Amino acid sequence: MADCNDCFLNVHMGSVPPDVDKAVEAAREAFQPGSPWRNLDTSARGQLLYKWADLIERDRHILAVPFPPGVVNIVPGYGPTAGAAIACHKDIDKIAFTGSTEVGKSITEAASKSNLKRVTLELGGKNPCIVFADSDLSQAVDYASQGAFFNQGQCCTAAARVFVEEPIYDEFIRRSVERVKKRVVGNPFDPQTEQGPQIDQVHFDKIMELIESGKKEGAKLDAGGCAIGDVGHYIQPTVFSEVTDNMRIAKEEIFGPVQVIMKFKNTEEVVRRANSSEFGLTAGVFTRNINKALTVASALQSGTVW
Repeated sequence: MADCNDCFLNVHMGSVPPDVDKAVEAAREAFQPGSPWRNLDTSARGQLLYKWADLIERDRHILAVPFPPGVVNIVPGYGPTAGAAIACHKDIDKIAFTGSTEVGKSITEAASKSNLKRVTLELGGKNPCIVFADSDLSQAVDYASQGAFFNQGQCCTAAARVFVEEPIYDEFIRRSVERVKKRVVGNPFDPQTEQGPQIDQVHFDKIMELIESGKKEGAKLDAGGCAIGDVGHYIQPTVFSEVTDNMRIAKEEIFGPVQVIMKFKNTEEVVRRANSSEFGLTAGVFTRNINKALTVASALQSGTVW
């Protein structure tokens, strides 16, 4: 953190890379009143943005072609250099960032010390997924599982804490384990694969360490819990039950293929427990009762509730 802050400070004091200045200058010019971008109607802008989204992975080298000059500017680099320069730049009016809470704090500080630019942050999450006894159980199991294991669990909005009402808890676990054992792990380029490897060795080791902590702290390991093979960073889809709020796997963002399933008795209890987290990104509620859904959603301290 100290190194990151030092880099933010150095950039703030004037050592902005010239390529960042060029990108900012081009963008300011492109968004001036009367520019081609400003003269595009809303529908045309939307079509361009959709096209860009489709091309961004496949054709990075030509993705800016449909846009008027200066509208899209790509500055490659690392966070402490390019990212810090953007956060501190006095001619940038808005910055959006997806990443860790730690870096998000540094960006907010840099934005406030430069020109009070607007900041939108999507940071870490330990997102609660609440399943009431009156929900469609099959649907809840499917969505909760997909929410936990999507992208190998490497997703800010993952269903990281699944709270299941007591009357259906055992059946929910049984179905979840049954489903996860059918999950196909393998080559991510194979269309049949549902789960590929983790991003790198460091993250793989972090996930495995948290899985071991769950075992040691008394959670029940219902499925998975081990690495797969000796090549690549593959981890078995893992399901823990009988998890308590004080366990590390219930508090820390695992960012891996681990589903944590906890039991609750009533609405007041689950709302209190769901909100007892330093994170507040997203949440999910499963119930057939629309009044219950709206009441719980409004009580959850999360930016988005599904």
